[in-house]
Amino acid sequence: MKKTIWITGAGSGIGEALALAYNHTEHTIILSGRNKTQLESVSKNILNPYILPIDVTQENQITKAVATIKSTFGNVDILINNAGVSQRATVSETTNDVGRNLMEVNFFGSVHLTKAILPMMKKANKGSIVAISSAAGKFGFPLRSYYSASKHALHGFYESLSLELKDTQIHTMLVCPGRIRTDISKNALTGSGKSHNQMDQGQLNGIPVEKCASKIIQGISSKKAELYIGGNEILLIYIKRYFPFLFRLIAKRVNPK
Repeated sequence: MKKTIWITGAGSGIGEALALAYNHTEHTIILSGRNKTQLESVSKNILNPYILPIDVTQENQITKAVATIKSTFGNVDILINNAGVSQRATVSETTNDVGRNLMEVNFFGSVHLTKAILPMMKKANKGSIVAISSAAGKFGFPLRSYYSASKHALHGFYESLSLELKDTQIHTMLVCPGRIRTDISKNALTGSGKSHNQMDQGQLNGIPVEKCASKIIQGISSKKAELYIGGNEILLIYIKRYFPFLFRLIAKRVNPK
């Protein structure tokens, strides 16, 4: 079935892998991100791409982008809010401006785009809205304070939204990746706002990004509400839920990198 699929953060990592995994002559893949050069590079491997550069922290850009989508395609079948940035700094090291930036990208960017696209989906009474959260959206972790907080916030918002949409055919899904082999640690922000520019060992040993993308697509098809993807680190989600005292003991011993 022909679908229009909008992916933010599509220039690399999970976003790029999803675009390639969805690549099919029947699908239109809308590629969004701040780096137009990266989007153009990804688009060369997509059969039916549509490049739409956007900074999700800028509401005026979101408004214009949604208007373009509406006039060009009429509706979006799948919206994947993948744009995001991680953190590698202690609370004390992280400036308030950097903290706000992390919240703007990871939380408000996703929320504002979802709210902007929702009227179209409601009118069509169909669609899937996916928010890429993190295992860190389920528990706090050293050097990830604002990142973890922004991902926790996504859970509160999208769980509420899913309940409000219970009488519609609009599906929402939260995805909690653990360690996936991407450049997320390289692009993570330090306390001053500079890029961490280092590949964490845990990230390097993470599961292939293609496997992550495949599981996300399966989750969307089966209309899952929440999806956990990763290796042994995913066990921490369940340990935190059922044995919080044990989680704290383990987390204190884990190398945050």
